[in-house]
This record gives sequence, C-alpha cells and structure tokens, in this order.
Amino acid sequence: MKVLGIIPARYASSRFPGKPLIDLGGKSMIQRVYEQASSSKKLDTVVVATDDQRIVDHVQSFGGKVQMTGDHHRSGTERCGEVIETYAAYDVVINIQGDEPLIQPQQLEKIIQLFDDPKVEIGTLVKVMSNPSDIRNPNRVKVVLDAEKNGIYFSRSPIPHIAQTPHDNWMENGIFYKHIGIYAWRMHILKELIVLSPSALEKQESLEQLRWLYHGYEIRTAETSIETPNIDTPEDVDAVMALLG
Repeated sequence: MKVLGIIPARYASSRFPGKPLIDLGGKSMIQRVYEQASSSKKLDTVVVATDDQRIVDHVQSFGGKVQMTGDHHRSGTERCGEVIETYAAYDVVINIQGDEPLIQPQQLEKIIQLFDDPKVEIGTLVKVMSNPSDIRNPNRVKVVLDAEKNGIYFSRSPIPHIAQTPHDNWMENGIFYKHIGIYAWRMHILKELIVLSPSALEKQESLEQLRWLYHGYEIRTAETSIETPNIDTPEDVDAVMALLG
C-alpha cells in the first residue's frame, strides 16, 4: 500500500494571514509540520499543496516537496484532489493539517492502519473527551460511532444526548468522542468525493464530512490518546511555543 501525505497550506488566512511561514523556534510552521509528517515510516511521499509562491519558495528552501495549486479551492480536500492528478500511483491519501506543527507520526500511522481493512473508504481520528466543557463547546466537534467504529454522525452540538440526566452529569453517564480532524481516503474514493454536491446538513453544521455521510460513504475512525494544539489565530502561538520548550 503506497501512501501519499498532502499538507494544504494557504497564505491568505482571514484570521492569521501568512501563518504557514511564521517562525516557531527557528523553523517555520510549515517546515515543522512537514518534518513531523516525514518522520512517519508509513508515508511514502509528503508534499505541501499551496496557492502562494512565497510558500513554494520556502518549502523548496528547506528541501521539501511542494506543488502549486489553484486559488479557487474551498477546502483542503479539494486542494488534495488537484494534487493527486500528479501522484496517480498511490493507494491512500492523507490530508495533514498545515497548522499543527506538533503533529505526531503515531497519529498518522493509526489512520493509515485502518486501510488494512479493504472495506475502509475514509479514515479519521477520534479521542475520548476528558473536559466536560468540551461537550457543549461548538468548536469541539463530536461524533457518535457504530459497532465497527464508523462515524454515524458528526456535530457541533452535544451528541449523544443523555436523557433524563442533568448536563453536569453527562460525562459520568456516557462516552463522548471528540473528532480530530485528520482525514485519509483511498485514492479512488477521494476522486469521487471532490465532485459531490454539498448537502444541507453540511451547510447547517459547517462540517464537510457530513456531505460524505449524506451521499452514503462510510468514515472509519481510530481512537487516539494524542491531541496536539493547532494554530488558528496569533493568540494560539504561545501554547505551541510552550510545548516546544
């Protein structure tokens, strides 16, 4: 099984312009993500996908692989869909978040291992919630699973609902899974996903994976105990720098 890792990286972030190139202890964020991903023995190739020449030049400066893509893509998934036209000989594609400089290779390997099962079309990670405040936080995406660990539904709302139980006691009476937003797909499945029409559920929840569920695809999950902070705004940098030491 040949695996391609793609790191989508946009320069023009509305909340943090230029963040792939910010300095984190002597290395840019995109270089740290690239090096962490490349340390996985299960990834055959890692490539940055961007729409900005400054990122292209920077990735080439540290010896990384990079591909210029169009600036019309609405999601990292769509950007990955353009890249695979160049890398057609791969079996599995994994979308690595470009704003997680502390991502661990073990996380990527857990997703890749899912594809040892020939039934798996899409893979992602979940983590058991330990902070009760996350249950009602719309920025923490929740997921419920079936018997085969496929995601039945993803939501920004608290799911599952624990009936006849005060909210403060929900965690004591059920398991809540947090979605860790790294995706992998079989190559032919990704080609199908990028031409699907958006669904009403996706628009209502602002969650891309609901489009795939709506159209009948299955999303297999692997449980991880690792959760690394992402950098979404300038205020997030301090938390990452503290962990970098």
